[in-house]
Amino acid sequence: MNTPYAGSDAGCIGGTMAFHKEACHMSLHPEPFTIGVEEEYQIIDPLTHELSSSAEEILPLAAKTLGDAVQLEMILSQIEIATPICATLEDVQNQLTRLRGGMIDAAAQVGKLIGSAATHPFSAWKEQLVTPGERYQMLVNNYGQFIRQQVIYGCHVHVGLNDRETAIFVQNHARPWLPVLLALSASSPMWEGEDTRYSSFRTGLWWTSPLSGPPPIFSSRAEYDELITTLVESKCVEDSMSIYWDIRLSGRFPTIEFRVMDMCMTVQEAVMIAGLVRALVRTGYEMALQKIPARTTRVESIRTANWHAARYGLEGELIDLLAERAVPARELVEKFLEFVRPALQAEGDWERISTSVYDILERGNGATRQREVFRRTGNVNDVVDYIVAETAKDVR
Repeated sequence: MNTPYAGSDAGCIGGTMAFHKEACHMSLHPEPFTIGVEEEYQIIDPLTHELSSSAEEILPLAAKTLGDAVQLEMILSQIEIATPICATLEDVQNQLTRLRGGMIDAAAQVGKLIGSAATHPFSAWKEQLVTPGERYQMLVNNYGQFIRQQVIYGCHVHVGLNDRETAIFVQNHARPWLPVLLALSASSPMWEGEDTRYSSFRTGLWWTSPLSGPPPIFSSRAEYDELITTLVESKCVEDSMSIYWDIRLSGRFPTIEFRVMDMCMTVQEAVMIAGLVRALVRTGYEMALQKIPARTTRVESIRTANWHAARYGLEGELIDLLAERAVPARELVEKFLEFVRPALQAEGDWERISTSVYDILERGNGATRQREVFRRTGNVNDVVDYIVAETAKDVR
């Protein structure tokens, strides 16, 4: 199959909208566009409201009902789930409901709670225990305090894409929309008891990792593979799994993985993000097949736009990387919705996703809602209680 290349962005927006409105309505396509979601949960002590290093106690209890869908993570106050491969958003919702419910039940058996937000409002990073295991100890030895401070929780979405060459161009097309996904999912306004004035404080903490942030643009899969090989062979990174870009080709699965998002507080928000990511992948895929050039936006511009989204979330302006100007957050979110609307409609997801997006625009993202609780009561414990309640919302 001939594939497009990353070239000039001339006419990229006005010239592609008519195309992808037709292309995304095609009834047949060779790619599955299946979805997998990974969520990293906080383990919380109900008495102190602090993080609790109880993952090793909870894991075997959760595994009895959830099997290998649950696993340990970098710190013992964190535990991760991964959905099976899902064909529809209804599947995603059912699986996340099942997995969150199973984790909540398992944690309750040892007297703990589960929270879904990208940072804990006040627990100190120094008090978190690193999970035993060769890889985790290697990370601590290599990155020291920077990685110890990453007491953060993210949501990763995989979309099935077998054509690995075309996946590179899908990644290229998706890059300018990363700030919108971050702003919608932002849920980490507090750190060690203080309002950071960021919507996603997690983003800044995560950026202390090498090769985090937006990926560069690539002209081919060969160029992508060559860079990965060079980084590993020169020992810039340990292995391909240490490439932490906001979008990357999975080294384990035939998927493209989006990693820019904070943890979503509710199941509904997680389903919304999964639906938007799949629609963005499908839109980029159709554009790539038609050899429509991707916007050659520099990494520095995307990183700055992501910082802006992390700082302000949906409260103020975001950077429209395609128009190269700051616009009201709502305006850019609506522009993104229209960009992926044909793909959402082709999957039968438009009503579900657009309703969820507008609900977030009205109620605020997770960061806004946590901050409102803190402003109202001035008590960080109340923010923790709110996170726990939102995590279990619609699970029962």
